[in-house]
Amino acid sequence: MTQIKIVADKNALVTSASDFIINKIKETIANKNICSIALAGGSTPKPIYQNIAQSDLPWDKIHVFWGDERYVPPTHPDSNEKMAREAWLNQVDIPAQNIYPMPTLGNNPMADASKYEQELKDFFGVANGFPSFDIILLGMGDDGHTASLFPHTNALKECDRLITVGNKEDNQRLTFTVPLINHAQWVIFLVSGKNKQEALKAVFDQESDSDQYPSKKIQPQGELIWFIDEDANSIRN
Repeated sequence: MTQIKIVADKNALVTSASDFIINKIKETIANKNICSIALAGGSTPKPIYQNIAQSDLPWDKIHVFWGDERYVPPTHPDSNEKMAREAWLNQVDIPAQNIYPMPTLGNNPMADASKYEQELKDFFGVANGFPSFDIILLGMGDDGHTASLFPHTNALKECDRLITVGNKEDNQRLTFTVPLINHAQWVIFLVSGKNKQEALKAVFDQESDSDQYPSKKIQPQGELIWFIDEDANSIRN
């Protein structure tokens, strides 16, 4: 099932998405006594993470992962882990063992992708097949990419692995694969800005090529929620 939530501006998107995510975390913990969430990078999620940090949540029951990561040290300004720790995780009393950053210090991205894949399998107790995250947060680039799944790259073809190496020009990254994302219970896209209009329109166009606009490949077995501000909105034009 897909829901599309159009909001007035980026501030409204931050408020609406924050409330939605916090409520989903609470609901999941009420039902399962645990919640697994995979984070997105980029500028849009940062104020959302700051809002989550201000909420009253049972932090010991929340387990935090990342949907993709640049292959840089966690102290690097471009690190998704660094941003999330500063905006959220360092501000709350979440146990260190509940945080599962992608490994990016091994000088071998594919080996580190395999290492993180095993970490996910161990956490979820899944030897074969794909685990099901409770919540996965995603952004979308102006080229239609999501996580580190870029147009016409080999990462889009990976259907057996949980984690693979994504490439943007000469920069390697670790990323969830399409089938791993699509096994989630809740996938939440956060899309803001006029520069996203063309890609967003293509993602919702039945005739467009999903290899050109990878966000179109995200069709989870659970719920798909799009938070879109009016600047980005092009799907009803």
